[in-house]
This record gives sequence, C-alpha cells and structure tokens, in this order.
Amino acid sequence: MGPTTARTLIGEAEWQLRVDLAALYRLIASFGWDDLIFTHLTARVPGPEDHFLVNPYGFLFEEITASNLVKIDLQGRKVLESPHVINPAGFIVHSAIHEVRQDISCVIHLHTCAGVAVASQAEGLLAISQQAAIVHSALGYHDYEGIAINTEERQRLQRDLGNNSFMILRNHGTLAVGPTIPDAFLAIYILETACQIQVAAQAGGDLIAVDESILSGIQQAASAVTLGLGGLLAWPALLRKMDRIDPSFRD
Repeated sequence: MGPTTARTLIGEAEWQLRVDLAALYRLIASFGWDDLIFTHLTARVPGPEDHFLVNPYGFLFEEITASNLVKIDLQGRKVLESPHVINPAGFIVHSAIHEVRQDISCVIHLHTCAGVAVASQAEGLLAISQQAAIVHSALGYHDYEGIAINTEERQRLQRDLGNNSFMILRNHGTLAVGPTIPDAFLAIYILETACQIQVAAQAGGDLIAVDESILSGIQQAASAVTLGLGGLLAWPALLRKMDRIDPSFRD
C-alpha cells in the first residue's frame, strides 16, 4: 500500500500517528537499538476499536514508513489490507499490554546489548544514576519464559507491568510505554541510558547508590525539568533530526 492509497483509506489522526511511529522506528535505528528485524514498536490507533500499528515483519527499522505499517486488532488479524505479515512474538507482547492499558498509546520493546545485560543480572537495574532513579519509581520485572509465542504468557506480562511505565524482561530486554509516542520514546531513552551507565560503571570501582529520599520525589522533579510536556518537549527536534537524515519515513 503506497502513501497516496493509505491516506485515502484512513483519517488524518491515524496518518499523523503513522508518521510519528515510522519516525520512532527510524530513531531507534539511528541510536543503534534495533535488532535486525526482531523487535517491535506499536501504537494504538485513535478510536474505540482496539486497533494498533506494528512493523511489517522482515523490514529493517530504517525501511519503515507511515504507509507500510500494518494495522491489526488484539487477535493479530489485519484490519486494513496489507501485503505484509507480522511477527507472532511481537503480537503476544504488545497485544497483552494494549489490551489492559487503555491509558497508554505506545509500547516499545528492545533487545539491546546493555538492556539484555542488565536484564540478565540478578539484582536488575541498580539505582546508581539519575536515569536509573527515574526508572526505579515505575519499574516492573517479568521472568523469562522463552520466545514469546505462548498466548498464556500475556496474563503474566500484564500482571508484571501493572501500572508501571518501564519493565525489564529478564534475560530478554527492555520495555517502556507511554500515553503518546514522544512519551514512550523518552521513557525507553531513559531506561536504555540507565542500562548503558550501569554496564559501564560495573567495569570500574565501587558503586554509589542514589539515596532513598531522592527516589521518592524523582518523578515530580523530572516533570518539572520537562516543563510538564514529557517527551513532547524533545519530539519536534527529534523529527527535525529524522527529516535531515532521511524524510522517507513520512511516505
């Protein structure tokens, strides 16, 4: 489905969502956080139908465009004609969260080296950095159950994320959610940076933990720093970056 055809079949709100999600895929690739074709970023389509957008399986993140994203329902069925298939493992993880978290629009799940390294450590993410302190205030953990193709795992994913914004999937990777695509990107950026810092710090001497008294008020402080805009504060600049690199994500 080309961009002209796609725009005639969907509303302006969904098209803008597609552009932002395609930009998100390109951003993840630009940071080197993609894993060939094997992770997923999804966004809920506006409306009551519980439809969401996911990447076509087999495409690199740098190839994702607004028009080649696939629209599916919570059962993984395509609800708009597309020649592309989706990854069943991606469907399990993302549909589980979209089913119960009506407050969020975007789910990001990654397999970065630093993220998997921290996910493989018994103590998980340590509160040793400002970034980790922000994550700690809303972090869940999910035990590894193998490649996510078992539909029964969905209930445990839902339970382990709860109302949190961040989750570490043990032995597997990282996950972040947000009410908007910009918010979800900022969340995964903070989580991934916290993991990178931890791995780097563990190569040095003794670690210093953030004081517990600071952890309790960190979310309020973070909101103040972003002027109450969350991820939207940086999003226009990130879109400009993607446009400079390759604006074809808008097609």
